[in-house]
Amino acid sequence: MVFIHDTRVALAAAVDLVNSLPEASSEGTDAFTTLADLDAFLTDNAYTGRIDRDAEELAALRGIRPRLYELWTVGRDAAVPLVNGMLADGRALPQLVTHEGFEEWHIHATGADAPIATRILVETAMAFVDVIRADEYDRIRMCAADDCASVYVDYSRNGSKRYCDTGNCGNRMNVNAYRRRKARESA
Repeated sequence: MVFIHDTRVALAAAVDLVNSLPEASSEGTDAFTTLADLDAFLTDNAYTGRIDRDAEELAALRGIRPRLYELWTVGRDAAVPLVNGMLADGRALPQLVTHEGFEEWHIHATGADAPIATRILVETAMAFVDVIRADEYDRIRMCAADDCASVYVDYSRNGSKRYCDTGNCGNRMNVNAYRRRKARESA
């Protein structure tokens, strides 16, 4: 399973935003509340076009997170109307572009002057179009750790990844299983 670069970039940004929600956090806290959080997100997820870095932009990005999160809570067929709604709300008009820092041709579906929340919503929807069309929706996952609700995209070759990368969940669950086995053996 190989997604093109801009699909992976959009999915990574969506994962970052969704995992900042209290319901996707193992601590149950909102990790996207300050302008410093916005700056960190924009540093980790390079976007071109209009970026205001102000309270209004922070509020707009916080506002799209539940819509993005919903994509991880439904199956492939139920995701289609969500994706179509995002594309319609963003007035998506896909165009092939290339620019500094992104040398391959890729798709922008909104103008560079559109608010970043709109651009992220539409780019995420476009990425999910690729996921749905490739029939790879089963790779859109929630962490299997019993104490984590983070989301991720499984890029493993055989689609066997079970845990997110945000909280060392795989290692923690393996240690817990080992301890349970040892406790049973010694009982």
